[in-house]
Amino acid sequence: MTVNSMSAKEVTKKVINKEPFFILDVRNESDFQDWKIEGENFDYLNIPYFDLLDGVEEIMKDLPSDKEILVVCAKEGSSIMIAEMLSEEGLTVSYLQGGMKTWSEHLEPVKVGDLGNDGAIYQFVRIGKGCLSYMVISNGEAAIIDSTRMSDVYLDFAESQGAKITHVFDTHLHADHISGGRIIAQKTNATYWLPPKDATDVIFEYQALENGNDVKIGNTMINIHALYSPGHTIGSTSFVIDEKFLLSGDILFIDSIGRPDLAGMAEDWVLDLRESLYTKFRELSDELQVLPAHFMIIDELNEDGSVHAKLGTLFANNHGLNIQDEDTFRKLVTENLPPQPNAYQEIRQTNMGIITPDEEQQREMEIGPNRCAVR
Repeated sequence: MTVNSMSAKEVTKKVINKEPFFILDVRNESDFQDWKIEGENFDYLNIPYFDLLDGVEEIMKDLPSDKEILVVCAKEGSSIMIAEMLSEEGLTVSYLQGGMKTWSEHLEPVKVGDLGNDGAIYQFVRIGKGCLSYMVISNGEAAIIDSTRMSDVYLDFAESQGAKITHVFDTHLHADHISGGRIIAQKTNATYWLPPKDATDVIFEYQALENGNDVKIGNTMINIHALYSPGHTIGSTSFVIDEKFLLSGDILFIDSIGRPDLAGMAEDWVLDLRESLYTKFRELSDELQVLPAHFMIIDELNEDGSVHAKLGTLFANNHGLNIQDEDTFRKLVTENLPPQPNAYQEIRQTNMGIITPDEEQQREMEIGPNRCAVR
């Protein structure tokens, strides 16, 4: 029996449009509790696949008749079987193509703003992982910031825009996902920039990204100003683009702030984090649109699926920016940390070039939710 399938892109549209939707997740309970597809108007039922092998009759009463139903598993196979069983019972259901594996890798490009002389900046929303990456396009040239390992998405998008990728940046050495920066640079002959204080152990060539670096994209005056802002890592570097956008990396998010512990240096870096947020960012214009490298919760998405807000709005509303007492701040960012990302040490070593896991190993290393923020 043939059942309908639904792509990660189609599910993403339902998340952005806040559509009513029902997900039957047939993974183990611990996997579901740790990480699931999130939507503002989504309802869920989690029943492990093995509990349904004898039939789905017992769960029919728990499934809605007035909402679309999507069956989800880790890699697709189990969800197809359960969807077929439900279809035989008369329900119209779909399964998620590629399962949570594909959900983790989907990138949704969203235009977030115009730049001078017909330039533009695009945000690539990795909806299932919370990662945000960027492409700046101007006069047929493109720069990429904080790319994921799904490099073909950026290459194809740049080609569709008639742009040649000339510069690739990472705001810091990532610990929760594998960067595609080096691969993209190799494929395009672009310059690959890294903060040198994060790159002491890398085993490949890079251009040192340092305070005051000014990189022009295209023939127009769209400059990328590097702003050294340590705290998440010792090398963390933010960018101000065209005096309109602040790419804050993993230092500042819409609803939270970055964690300083992923290199085991929380106590040492906490004051760097405070200095970056409370002094350096305070000197910037409140009108800058903050574009972070991650989002934490689905509520941070705007109506069009993008993630950004004015810096002044964040200073007013983000709790992490409004803790006047230094000791209270220290406790917040050292004692209220979520579990560390899966395989984060191996991810850091991969981003240094020290180890070279194959594609399936990289996929497994990244499985799970975003954990870059202080709660």
